[in-house]
Amino acid sequence: MYGTLAGALSGRKIRYDRHTYTATVDGRIAGAGKTIRIHSIAVHYDITIPAETREAAIRAIRVHPQGCPAHASVKDAITVTWDANVHAGDEVIILSSSDEVADTE
Repeated sequence: MYGTLAGALSGRKIRYDRHTYTATVDGRIAGAGKTIRIHSIAVHYDITIPAETREAAIRAIRVHPQGCPAHASVKDAITVTWDANVHAGDEVIILSSSDEVADTE
C-alpha cells in the first residue's frame, strides 16, 4: 500500500518528501499451537505535501487501496485499515479508512 500511495501521488504530480514519507504497520495475529492467523493489518501514514495540492492528495489517499494489488489479494480474508497524518502547510489533516465506511453508510 505504501508504494501504491506513492505512485498515486506521483501520478497526480503531487510533490512529497520521500525521506519523511513514512508508513508503520501494526498486525494482529492469533494462533493455536504452531499455526498463526493474521486477523488485521493497520497501516499508519505520515506525509507532507504542498498546501496547494491538498484536495488532490486527499483524493489519492482515500482511493489508493483500490489500486493496490496486495490489498486486493488479502482484503476478503484480513481486515486492512489505514490512517494518515497529512501535513499541508500549517495544517495537519487526519484521514482514516473508517471515514470512508461512514461516508458510504
